[in-house]
This record gives sequence, structure tokens and C-alpha cells, in this order.
Amino acid sequence: MIQTAFLGDVILTTPLLSALARQHGPVDLLTTPAASALVEKHPAVREVIRYDKRGSDRGLAGFLRLARQLKQRQHARAYLPHRSWRSGALARLAGIPERIGFADGATLLYTSAVERPKAGHEVERLMALAAPGEEPPVSLGLDQEDAREAERWLAGQGIRDGFTALAPGSIWGTKRWPYYGELAARLSGPVVVVGGGEDRALGDSIVAASGGRARNAAGELSLRGSAALIARARLLVTNDSAPLHLATAAGTPVVAVFGPTLPSFGFGPRGAHDRIVEHDQLACRPCSAHGPQVCPLGHHRCMKELGVELVVKAIEGMSERGSIP
Repeated sequence: MIQTAFLGDVILTTPLLSALARQHGPVDLLTTPAASALVEKHPAVREVIRYDKRGSDRGLAGFLRLARQLKQRQHARAYLPHRSWRSGALARLAGIPERIGFADGATLLYTSAVERPKAGHEVERLMALAAPGEEPPVSLGLDQEDAREAERWLAGQGIRDGFTALAPGSIWGTKRWPYYGELAARLSGPVVVVGGGEDRALGDSIVAASGGRARNAAGELSLRGSAALIARARLLVTNDSAPLHLATAAGTPVVAVFGPTLPSFGFGPRGAHDRIVEHDQLACRPCSAHGPQVCPLGHHRCMKELGVELVVKAIEGMSERGSIP
């Protein structure tokens, strides 16, 4: 399988990986270096092949080098859930005789094109590439080593299970809800900010706004350690970003704040008791497929008009129904 999209896309591909492994045995997965750590221990994965398309493998020379390396492996079949011409060309140049992708992708490079469902969650749409059958769960194959990493950090902070996790980051600027600091100050019980190293400063600002009640784990754990930490939380409040899907894999309840994008794109939370907070009265939503760095109209109302009370109400509603402790 070739899947070099964003982290969240790779996480949501894991049910397809599991289904294909049941049919054919463990699958070799070509993905980005960032995503490789997430899936390298997954039971459906035999080997992770790293494609650093923006680093050591960038450009035509890196692309051709990787194609030659893949050709030596003599794979019989390639699945291409990422509708990318680069992925299709890579499989074609690697001489993989059977190449299966979606009909709205790089069809000229495929030997079999499957209609991609227009409705449903992305997990369900991706499963169209596999034979019909039971849908495996989104999972990362977290193990005791991952759990110990999360436990060491929590113990060092004096935090037990039952904390609320906040994921304020996103690579897309307009997806970031601006009121996590106020929310952290309102919540009862321990609060932990999760994210990557790029979210460290944002996490520090949330800790400061909370009066020091929150703790900042952004950049202090590996991706798998962060997923294990989210698994220990009673709840995750997140933007439309990768931690949402980490929580899905971990089975942690989610309150997801959507601004420029829509849950109907297929990337929302999937839990029966998860909640979505969004502004459903704006004609300018959605403004793009991913959410731009800056609001095209200059007002960013889709996020700024989602006050803290709306998120607190969603959390309280989940608690009243027994969805969270």
C-alpha cells in the first residue's frame, strides 16, 4: 500500500490495512517518515517503507531511486488509497503488475479503478478498495512500551487517569479554535495539552491562561506516546486535526471543533457519543477542502463565534449521559 498523505489520513487507513492483511497476509506500507512511527507496530504491517518526499527523497532523483528500490521487491499488487498521481506513477515505475486505486484518482496509472463512495466517513470510503466484509476498527497497535512512555510523563506531572486532553494545534491556521486557554481555566480536574513540538509555544500559552492548572505535553512524547496518553484521558477536545483520529484509534471520547471544514467531508469523530461543535449558520462554510492558513474573508467567524460556553455545554452533555466520567 502507498499512503503518503497527512497523519490523519494514514490513521484512517488502518482498517483497510487490517482488511487487506486478512485477505493477503501482512502488508508492506510505503508512507512518510512522520507517519511511519505510528504504523510500524501495527499487526497488519509487515514492513514500513519510508518515503521522505520533502527531504532526502525529494525531487525526481529521489523519486526514481525509490521506484528502483520498490522494483527490486517485486510486489505483485499495490493499493493506492491516496488519490495521488505521484503515488500512481511510483507504483507504475516500480513495475507492480496490479495497481488498484479510486476512479477519481490517477486512473491512467491503475490497472483497476474502484468507484469511491461519495457519502460516509473516510474510513468507510477507503474500505471500498477491499473485498466486502466486516470493517476492522481504526487502530495503531499500541503496546506496553507506548503505555509506559505515557505513564512516565503523567507520573512526573502527578497526574492520574481521568484528565481532559486538549489538542489546540493544526497545520492549517483557520482550523485552530482560539479559546483553549479559557476552556482550560473553566474545566474541573487536570488538563493536559497534547501536540507536536510545533505546538509547544501554543501549549505554554494555554497553561498560562489556565493559571498554571494545565500541563503541556506538546513535543514531549513520541506520536505513539501521545496516542497512549490520549488513551488515558477521559475526553479529548480537538480541532479537525490528527489528534481527533488518534482519539478514535484509542477509543477516547471526543469533542471536535469544526470551523472552515465540515464533518460531512468524512473526517469527523466516529464514536456514538462524540460531539461536534460548529457554526452552522455561515454561508461561507466550507471555504476549502483543508482550511486555509488565513480566513479568505478576514473575519474567521467560523471559529471566533464558537464561544467557550458551547464547548463546555457539549462536555457537560456527554457527562450527563454517562459518555465520560
